[in-house]
Amino acid sequence: MKAVIEITYLVSSILFIFGIKKLASPKTARQGNFLAAVGMFLAIVATLLDQNVLTYEWIIIGSIIGALVGAIMAIKVPMTGMPQMVGLLNGFGGGASTLVALSEYFRKNPNYPVDTGAAFILPIDQGIAIILSLLIGGVTFTGSLIAFGKLQGIVTGKVVKYPLQHPINLLLVIAVLVAGAYVIINPDSLGLLLIITAVSLVLGVLLVLPIGGADMPVAISLLNSYSGLAASTTGFVLGNNELIIAGALVGASGIILTIIMCKGMNRSLMNVVMGGWASAGTTGPATTTSPKGQVKSIDTEELAMLLDAVSSVIIVPGYGMAVAQAQHAIRDLMNVLEKKGVNVRFAIHPVAGRMPGHMNVLLAEAQVPYDKLYAMEDINDDFPNTDVVIVVGANDVVNPAARHDQNSPIYGMPILNVDYAKTVIINKRSLNVGYAGIDNELFFYPNALMYFGDAKEAITKLVNELKASS
Repeated sequence: MKAVIEITYLVSSILFIFGIKKLASPKTARQGNFLAAVGMFLAIVATLLDQNVLTYEWIIIGSIIGALVGAIMAIKVPMTGMPQMVGLLNGFGGGASTLVALSEYFRKNPNYPVDTGAAFILPIDQGIAIILSLLIGGVTFTGSLIAFGKLQGIVTGKVVKYPLQHPINLLLVIAVLVAGAYVIINPDSLGLLLIITAVSLVLGVLLVLPIGGADMPVAISLLNSYSGLAASTTGFVLGNNELIIAGALVGASGIILTIIMCKGMNRSLMNVVMGGWASAGTTGPATTTSPKGQVKSIDTEELAMLLDAVSSVIIVPGYGMAVAQAQHAIRDLMNVLEKKGVNVRFAIHPVAGRMPGHMNVLLAEAQVPYDKLYAMEDINDDFPNTDVVIVVGANDVVNPAARHDQNSPIYGMPILNVDYAKTVIINKRSLNVGYAGIDNELFFYPNALMYFGDAKEAITKLVNELKASS
């Protein structure tokens, strides 16, 4: 039976690897998700067949409750709520690792729940694994809850800073590691172990709270990596090879994605984790004039007339599209334009939205064909040959200041070259600044026109006007 279990774990791990590989492309993502789900099912079955399982009653009850909650979330949570749900699921993984590490400590402790006076000898490798599981799992759990709160609007999305922020966090980490070393040497220190758990939970709050809402793509990726590392260390606690492999896969893929997100903003991971830009998260209107000129606006009828005479359009979705839930209206606009013979494509910036691939998920949910979604590096050279670019809710990722203004906080960040197009239409509710807290130079360019209004309402009006004029 032991050999069968280990072989099943090996097959499961292979399915995980192929599943992650297929998730790299929208065309094969569903197949990859299915392979990974089959791999997880096999891993669970193999674990339940392990001789160390003494009772199945609570496992069955937990499985039923978990399946019901998961089904309800899958059905009820809208696609616009995916970032929040991903953050929450990361937290569940970290919380589970924390609870497993604690329960394993109690299981190995011969003096719990009754002090028998027996010597408690905790192997060093297992002691290290338990402490790391508590630290990483605790940080992941509460940190993910804060990320969820920021995305849901329960917690402020602004950068939150407080006196001695970084020294305090560093001291808490050092304190946990020192206390952990003491617990490994003196395993009977139950009170200290609980303090380590509590401090780890507090650390999660303190580490994620300073991260601004617009940096959530990086935060979500990093927390995903943390949840994988927590699972992997828990695998060492339990001596479970499958958990070690699966956790390592999640941890590695999460940190790789985090690095990609940071490159997409031309910022270091430390800059994001430590609170980002000083002006980040501020709100307020941009000025109506600048050295580039004055803001010019366009109404629905004028925009419809303009689009009647074009042959190519690139749509740039941003967080504003997600907030307004305008993806279906955007799809209708694409369909109307294509019926008129217009070549319509979508340009996706790597950090658009509030999670990696946020825009891709929303547009896919609206049944926009995968082959119309282009990554920044694949479409940036096409903007000079494009008649009209329609920017829906994006801001800093299309700000030309990133190219030339060395005093700008976004200087050096790769952006979509929308200003190279013949005409740029920018749909926003107002002239409010973006996450970086600076004016968007694009608003004042001579080839730029502001199309004010809620994205869903404004695009729906435009679609109706185009239909009426056809």
